[in-house]
Amino acid sequence: MATAPIAHESQVLELADPLPLDGGQSLSGVRIAYEAHGTLNPAKDNAILICHALTGDQHVISHHPKTGKPGWWVRMVGPGKPIDTDKFHVICANVIGSCMGSTGPASPAPDGKPWGMRFPVITIRDMVRGHVALLDALGIEQLHAVVGGSMGGMQALSLAANFPERARSVLVLASTARHSAQNIAFHEVGRQAIMADPEWREGDYYAHGKGPEKGLSVARMAAHITYLSEEGLTAKFGRRLQDREEKTFGFDADFQVESYLRYQGLSFTDRFDANSYLYITRAMDYFDLAEEHGGMLARAFAKSKARFCLVSFDTDWLYPTAESRNVVHALNAAGLPVSFVELSAPFGHDSFLLDVPALDRVVEGFLNQ
Repeated sequence: MATAPIAHESQVLELADPLPLDGGQSLSGVRIAYEAHGTLNPAKDNAILICHALTGDQHVISHHPKTGKPGWWVRMVGPGKPIDTDKFHVICANVIGSCMGSTGPASPAPDGKPWGMRFPVITIRDMVRGHVALLDALGIEQLHAVVGGSMGGMQALSLAANFPERARSVLVLASTARHSAQNIAFHEVGRQAIMADPEWREGDYYAHGKGPEKGLSVARMAAHITYLSEEGLTAKFGRRLQDREEKTFGFDADFQVESYLRYQGLSFTDRFDANSYLYITRAMDYFDLAEEHGGMLARAFAKSKARFCLVSFDTDWLYPTAESRNVVHALNAAGLPVSFVELSAPFGHDSFLLDVPALDRVVEGFLNQ
């Protein structure tokens, strides 16, 4: 039986104190948009923080207010689901730098105008500082678990390393402890596409009614390819033509895969801010957990007492299994309990968001141990 749509239930908290940043600056009046589902028990020890990926947001199970689509992880989170809101109090916050209610480049600066490119460059650790400030405001001293996939996994690892007392369990899906040269290269292609669009206006486009939609669309297209696998693309599209019997000998979208990517790019511009894309990809590129802790990844986890679970996917070439194994080896060296599994799925990096029943079993089993 279909379940009724969950209403848009975002809340916004303004932090009482300035938020210190790795770049040496601090942000005052920071707003954190978040959702919470399920009941926090009297001991306040059943909370799970879910950290979202690059283009995600706090709408983990509620319908998105701009697109009207279901939340990005409705298959995983909810009553009776692997992350069970009948058991756990589930919190998901929009990262700082983003554009769905938390403070970012589109937010008003102290002079009342949008920050634009005056917004300070942020890091994954800065995002996590925002999460911890939110938990403090909610009176949650220690999480049952922090959970994240992709960039969300980076946040989960950063929280475990930099705020080791704040989570008893850490679940990391399809992620890494540092961004590779290839990852940085793909992000730079996207950023250059945005900044080459005349409508970008050096980031000061908010008063002009139109932003760098073409550049942002191209950035999304390039990134989206990295989230998929060759096997998945071939199975879904092959070389099939789009709504035609033969090639046009022109530059329209002759192939289904071209039409798909164009749709993905255009639809993305309706819900995401181009400057946020610049800032968040930069934060991911700067992420190197070993570098933050003297060059040794094991040292990053020296103060942790959490138990860990890492999951990779055999078709994920963006954050391949070797990246997860690197983290597992560091956790072993730090003497911490860690389980690891590589799952088989045809969907590439996006597998953690899609229908992989084996992942459901891993998540449920780990959180209920």
